[in-house]
Amino acid sequence: MDTREIQTRLKTLGYFLGTSGPAKDGVDGDFGGKSQAATIAALDELLSLKPSTSAPKPAQPTTTAAVPTAWMPAAKMDRIIVHWTAGNHKASALDKEHYNLLIEANGGVVRGKPSIDLNDRGGAKAGYAAHTLNCNTGSIGVSLCCMAGAVESPFKAGSAPMTREQWDELPHVLAALCRRYGIPGRRRPCCLTPRFRGRSASSRRASGTSPGWPSIPRSSARRLAATSSARGPQRCSADLPRPAGCRASSSGDIS
Repeated sequence: MDTREIQTRLKTLGYFLGTSGPAKDGVDGDFGGKSQAATIAALDELLSLKPSTSAPKPAQPTTTAAVPTAWMPAAKMDRIIVHWTAGNHKASALDKEHYNLLIEANGGVVRGKPSIDLNDRGGAKAGYAAHTLNCNTGSIGVSLCCMAGAVESPFKAGSAPMTREQWDELPHVLAALCRRYGIPGRRRPCCLTPRFRGRSASSRRASGTSPGWPSIPRSSARRLAATSSARGPQRCSADLPRPAGCRASSSGDIS
């Protein structure tokens, strides 16, 4: 049985696998984050149907559709900083070293090498995700794999433009992380920080400002390759889809 057959059976059972693949139903042959999460959920459901022969065990944490529970260890986190890699559509080994989570072109979520708890607000530990200059402690780094060779002005998306699948998956990942770590939506939990020609906007703006998080705009992206209608920081924020169960404040934050 290959990956597509497994995904097809999971889809038949009613599990959400995303919108990638020829039929836009998540059946794409890539056993990524959503397929893994659905498989774990299916196994958990199967185990729950097995007659118990001993005392009931404590309830286990549920699996989040967008981000597997095992990828979200206990930690105290204050914010999520969203980047794009300024690379290709697949996460490279270097990408995985600098971000906690990455979203590839088909909307699949990939786990980075640094565990989220290494960036705990109590103090970054060896091997932490170094994604934003002077603002890594207490920050989760999420990056979209895209925008290699992008130019800010005049705007050019480069050889690997951001895809609609990535942009649509992003709010689901953010919502899962906000819920897991209790990050409130109305206190600027996220900042989108693009990189043009290898320079990180977050690094420029956050330089020397570890306590100066409020100085970073919620969205410093001025153009989105995924949608030609989004121009300017406020419009880019407004274009971010809202996952079910979340609402948008007047400033565009997810809450």
